[in-house]
Amino acid sequence: MTPSFTQTAAFLWSVADLMRGDFKQSQYGRIILPFTLLRRLECVLEKDKQVVLKKHGEVSRMKLPEEAYEKMMLRSTEAKFFNTSPMEL
Repeated sequence: MTPSFTQTAAFLWSVADLMRGDFKQSQYGRIILPFTLLRRLECVLEKDKQVVLKKHGEVSRMKLPEEAYEKMMLRSTEAKFFNTSPMEL
């Protein structure tokens, strides 16, 4: 038997309450919302991440002006923005 939407939502909130730790309930949104946004951006960029990191290594050695660097980096991804950090959430 599959759980209902209400049961699933209640379960998720109970896990969120456990994860909140020392944060007050009023501060919770200040933490969860930014991390949700960061994770979403990471998911959007995931497809081209390895290509962008490789291109970053090549282009950064060229010592180009910022505008030229940005144009070359944008050519390596389908998105209109990129992230050159190898770190992940």
